[in-house]
Amino acid sequence: SNLLLLGCELTASTKSYTFQVDEEDDSDHILALSVVCLTDGAKDECNVVEVVGRNHENQEIAVPVANLKLSCQPLLSLDNFKLQPPVTFRLAAGSGPVHLSGWHKIMHREDASFEEDDDLSEEDEEELPPIMPAKK
Repeated sequence: SNLLLLGCELTASTKSYTFQVDEEDDSDHILALSVVCLTDGAKDECNVVEVVGRNHENQEIAVPVANLKLSCQPLLSLDNFKLQPPVTFRLAAGSGPVHLSGWHKIMHREDASFEEDDDLSEEDEEELPPIMPAKK
């Protein structure tokens, strides 16, 4: 599988960024959003970032993922919040600039079976111990 760095910036003039993949492509794509942060030039105002995707009925749904404000929360770590493209990141309030960074993972179908358990980072596994069956 390939892991590509993803980065985009939302501003007053570019309020949305859409991530699409080639429909013909025979691979599975996963986007993982790791950090959303205000960058140089941001005013002290609420900046709301939404993720716009589609549900299983193909209806558009917008989910706010971050509300950033310079004086109280300039940065939010989303811990590799996983999304399936196509997905749009939208600045629903505020004028930014807000920088989004994360990963784009491409899993080729033929080797997907080996990689189902493979996560973006192996450190995650240490933090989450497997759930043990309760002792009777």
